[in-house]
Amino acid sequence: MDWFFTDTPLRKGDIYNITGEDAVHITKSLRMSVGEVITLCGNDKSEYPCIIEHISSDGVQVKVSDSYECTHEPDIKVTLFFALTKGDKPETVIQKSVELGVHKIIPMMTERCISRPDKKSMDKKITRYQKIALQAAMQSRRGIIPEVGELTELVQAAKDIGNFDKAILFYEGGGEVLRNIILPQDKKIAIFIGPEGGFEQKEAEMLRNSGAAVATLGKRILRAETAPLAALSAIMFHTGNLE
Repeated sequence: MDWFFTDTPLRKGDIYNITGEDAVHITKSLRMSVGEVITLCGNDKSEYPCIIEHISSDGVQVKVSDSYECTHEPDIKVTLFFALTKGDKPETVIQKSVELGVHKIIPMMTERCISRPDKKSMDKKITRYQKIALQAAMQSRRGIIPEVGELTELVQAAKDIGNFDKAILFYEGGGEVLRNIILPQDKKIAIFIGPEGGFEQKEAEMLRNSGAAVATLGKRILRAETAPLAALSAIMFHTGNLE
């Protein structure tokens, strides 16, 4: 069943008009017709199966046939702080992270970042990144659209560590395995991933001194775009969110 998001609270029996890009996608890409079923997901994590009742140039009119809680979300909230990588690598990281269940994504500037866009260029990137997150959330049937935050400096990211139950630095220099770090009560987790050249030692020390636990992803060195996906997969598996 195709999946779309809405900001409007709905109830069984409500009529709702889908417009814009979603309507175009339903009619032109999916070539759906009257009588077919789609699902709307609200920002309160409610799931609404809907029947298409009318299609016109103004949009797609649907009727809500039921309403219940979306159960597709992990029971932990993982915020990914990832150092900005070059090219289209961030797009891959964002897309796959959303599929894996990330709650929020914050691009981060570190000493060894090769990509250093100016504010105007970065604002355009963030807009595109958020659209990629939306599309990935629709594809994977998420209960929320994970937010892609503004580019932040590592120093500021380190100051935010106190807002989480657990912060984890994945560092090529070695560390503890996840099962020794994440506790059952840890429901709000931050993870930190470095750029192509990794974190400088002083940066790793700053994160550690700010309260981050240092973890390993094994004996192999992973690419900057592979590490966040491996870390998220390991966390979701360890916490029972891949069952």
